[in-house]
Amino acid sequence: MISFVVGFALLLHVAFWGIGPALLAMPPRWRRFWPILVMPAGFATQSLVVWIGAYANLRGTNAYAWPSEILPLALFGLVVWRRGVRRFVDDFGRFGLVWMAMAGSLLALLLPLAFAAHGLTTVSLGSCDAADYAAGARVFMEHAHSDRSGFLGLTEVVRIMSVDNFFDFWLRLNHFTPSALMALNGSILHCPPHELAGILTAVVLAASVPVVFWISRALFGYTAIASLAIAALYGLSPIPWYSVAEVSPAPLLAAQAIALLNWAGIALWRGGADRGRTLRLWPVLAIGYVLVLGSYNFILTVSLAPAVLFVLGRAWRKGEWRLMSRWIGLMVTPLVACGLVFWARVAGLLERFLLFQTYDFGWRIPVLGPDGWLGMVRGADLEPWRWGGLHWLLALLVLAALGYGVIWAVRERRRRIWLVASIIVPVLAGYAFLEIRAVVAGTNASYDAFKLFAVFYPLLLPAFCWWITLRRSPRLIPWFAVVSFALVIFAFNALACVMFIVALSRPPLLVDGELRQVRRVEAMPDVASVNMLIPDMWSRLWANEFLLNKPQYFATHTYEGRLNTPLRGDWDLSSAVVRTNPGAGSYREVTAHYWLADTRAAGFFRALAGDGWYPEEQLANGERWRWLRVGATVRIENPHPYPVTARVRLDGRSLEPRQVALVPAGAKPPVSYAWINDQRRTVSLPEIQIPAGVSTWTLASPQPDVHPAGDARALAVCVFSLTFEGQPDASPTGR
Repeated sequence: MISFVVGFALLLHVAFWGIGPALLAMPPRWRRFWPILVMPAGFATQSLVVWIGAYANLRGTNAYAWPSEILPLALFGLVVWRRGVRRFVDDFGRFGLVWMAMAGSLLALLLPLAFAAHGLTTVSLGSCDAADYAAGARVFMEHAHSDRSGFLGLTEVVRIMSVDNFFDFWLRLNHFTPSALMALNGSILHCPPHELAGILTAVVLAASVPVVFWISRALFGYTAIASLAIAALYGLSPIPWYSVAEVSPAPLLAAQAIALLNWAGIALWRGGADRGRTLRLWPVLAIGYVLVLGSYNFILTVSLAPAVLFVLGRAWRKGEWRLMSRWIGLMVTPLVACGLVFWARVAGLLERFLLFQTYDFGWRIPVLGPDGWLGMVRGADLEPWRWGGLHWLLALLVLAALGYGVIWAVRERRRRIWLVASIIVPVLAGYAFLEIRAVVAGTNASYDAFKLFAVFYPLLLPAFCWWITLRRSPRLIPWFAVVSFALVIFAFNALACVMFIVALSRPPLLVDGELRQVRRVEAMPDVASVNMLIPDMWSRLWANEFLLNKPQYFATHTYEGRLNTPLRGDWDLSSAVVRTNPGAGSYREVTAHYWLADTRAAGFFRALAGDGWYPEEQLANGERWRWLRVGATVRIENPHPYPVTARVRLDGRSLEPRQVALVPAGAKPPVSYAWINDQRRTVSLPEIQIPAGVSTWTLASPQPDVHPAGDARALAVCVFSLTFEGQPDASPTGR
């Protein structure tokens, strides 16, 4: 229940911030439709306030969020006074069904969060972006721009291109606006970032519904009912839902911005690019530019492609090249103004593209066929329906409907057909190019292709629904076909939503209660710095967010702004099943699975799982283990110039009774073993002496691996923990 309360509170808070700017920004010609701009204007205004607060060196949104509420309150009072209470209420009431569609979408999006946990949390189907956004949010919530304490000023770890501190990394290179929104709204709602990341993404998607309605109504000229249906379909579509499932609000914010920018650009051309209309459209363009610069600044380079192609075609047809030149100048002017305010985002564009060339971001995402264009895919994996050729049947129906709609429009001389082509052709061309590149180069370019498709989807979806104009035919058969096909599309999208809800209700990635307890480490004054050795990236990134006030070092290149460096931390923080206990006072259990080891202790060494270990498994209650086979290795790093004696304790079981021991790699079989069986128990293995430097140890067992039925793995031991206890009197000096 708390997820619904916070989700709708967040929605209303953003709307409160957007009411004043929306009414002031909407041109007089469309003034009575100003509520459509409320949510994008709210996001843009909040983002701008955090940007100004950062460069004013204010001490985080926790310090200035409540005073900043004066701004939306003053603007709200101004517009109510100018508009009048009755007209103000009437304006909102006019879009009652749109608000209901938006609320319904948000309810559906919040359902899996309510099912997944009793309290507020964040879940993901695979991406670790949520923790990244949350780290930026915490930076903006608690710190000033000049702050270099803890992780923020650890240049050797956070340096990316020209950025040498974690704060500037968010202002210049990473997705600023999502974290800024999380920070400002989190300070007001008293929600830390790990509670708000998933909810904010759901709110951003739901807030897109009015924008899609407006695009369908004002840009394509659909009727109110048809526009509402398309907007509701967007709120249920698996295309934007995929971004919610991966906790990726940046493309959803960019999608709203791109839709508004292209609408404003085409509206400007239709009005003859006169100066008076341009000045009235500049505030709308400014909202779009602020959102796209703050969220997905690199997409700015192609964000106006549909509007440019539309205007280019019209100018070529009528020879209005001078008018087109004026149009370009008028479109660019507000971009220049916004670019000056967000200059760091503009300056970071080149570096952002260089990073794309350096790193193969993302993962493979299935190619969307014509059926996928309208969301008729198999739920959370976005795979097509392959049952009995259903995929090909649906794809053929979509192409036939769209093609017949185009033919009918041409025959009826409907001028908006060029608009449909201007939107579909450049986006699908870019999408196809990236998909082909993914196959040829063997990269994750399909991820880039999907992102491109998703950010243009508020424009693409109404364009793909051009066949809906067939209902205007005087004959009954086209009308019946349109309604029937629309019901089929809604049914498949609703089914995909149910599949998303089921998948997110049992998420593979969750900020659970144990992971949240890692925050306690930040309050430990004797733990001055940590080496992040947590094996899985999800938990490691969240631990990074929870401990931002402490310097942190990484053994692997975890993410942007978290480089691998020598491990200089005073303590190792890990949740691996292989544990190192340097001795009394030098080992600390944070939770049942997270532990700290003092790297300065005389008996310290670092033990890491090597070859022969299978991936970690766990139960819903948090119990974790790893299977290994005979001959599995443990890599031990002893930083001291002397050997260290260690006791070894194994908490585990085997499928059959067996003897186990640890021996140096390549050594003869040991003289003594420890016995384990199919009952979980803790046993002591023979004591070992670890030489200085790096050594490899092997799990020895005279019994062979077991090949259980239905499992292709060769299994020897199920390890819940393998603990090495260094002896405090291990050094020659007896330290």
